[in-house]
Amino acid sequence: MLNFLRSKELILGIETEKLFFSLAVLVLTFLIKKTFSSIIGKRLLKIVEKTASKYDDIIINAIIPPIKVFITLTGLYYAIFYLDLHYPKRISINPFLFKIYTVALSTVSVWCFFRLTDFVIEIFKVNLAKKSSSEEELSKQLVPMLHQVLKIIVISLGGILVVQTLGYSVGSLLAGIGIGGLAIALAAQETLANLFGTVVIVVTKPFKVGEMIKFNNYEGTIESITFRSTQIRSLSRTLITVPNKMITSEAIENLSAMEKRRVRFTIGLTYSSSSEKIQSLVTKIKLFLDTEKDVIPESSVVVFNEFGASSLDILVQYFTVEIDFKLYLETKQKINFKIMELVKNEGLEFAFPSKSIYFENPLQLKKD
Repeated sequence: MLNFLRSKELILGIETEKLFFSLAVLVLTFLIKKTFSSIIGKRLLKIVEKTASKYDDIIINAIIPPIKVFITLTGLYYAIFYLDLHYPKRISINPFLFKIYTVALSTVSVWCFFRLTDFVIEIFKVNLAKKSSSEEELSKQLVPMLHQVLKIIVISLGGILVVQTLGYSVGSLLAGIGIGGLAIALAAQETLANLFGTVVIVVTKPFKVGEMIKFNNYEGTIESITFRSTQIRSLSRTLITVPNKMITSEAIENLSAMEKRRVRFTIGLTYSSSSEKIQSLVTKIKLFLDTEKDVIPESSVVVFNEFGASSLDILVQYFTVEIDFKLYLETKQKINFKIMELVKNEGLEFAFPSKSIYFENPLQLKKD
């Protein structure tokens, strides 16, 4: 048998040694692929199924089919390569075979990355907040679109890689793509900018539906977030539609995210007020604020601040426990009424803007 294999006899025009070696490579390839599929692949799948993370499941399921194809392609390549087949006139096909093999490997690589886009999208989905129905609906629309865009990018780059592998210059191709892409980008500049703004809002979460925000001259409650714009219900109950690119390029003040609300104002008393009564009033207001349940403890400041143009000014500052705007106003109103009562009990009066005019010479009434 060995002598037969070592002989130079031909079978179908191929030396027996080369033919049987190629068959051995094919059999070995089949065994390796079978072993990988039935033992290694299945064990890996069982291991990742036991883990809490979804990421490893997605990765393993994505790479196993390309690995199988890679094993098959490699086995076929070496089996045919060893046969050393020739065109007529004794021209070897091995260089051509190698180019086919590299193109096939490039295609398999692109296919593998194409399947791994699911992994990238899963990471993106995990980082999306879904605390409101509006945001959840936006995410359901945004994620599939981003998935398609990512797949198109992988296919485009993969196509360029395959063309480069074939030995063609991709410079002119990239130039054409660049010009076409520039034209499309210019035509869809506003749309792309708003879409990018939407992605930024969904990922960074500067605000959510139902929260009150303030930026530029806009202030109100977020009603909805769409691909193009964000709708804000203003304090005057008008509906403001703002492009998302505008929101992401400006400083945003999330009023709903504040930890406490500050109240700061000045009480103006008449200049006829005595220092003893003013000091007594300051003490009583401070004591009241420190014991008020709707005021953050130890946050109040009450001081006789300055001599105004027409009043003696007491500075009052405190922070409310309530964050909700309506409840904040109710707390502020309650405290204002109490301060008015304290001023009245001390026998003091609120000052109002006034001016005294003095004449150098006494005025004389004109007699008829």
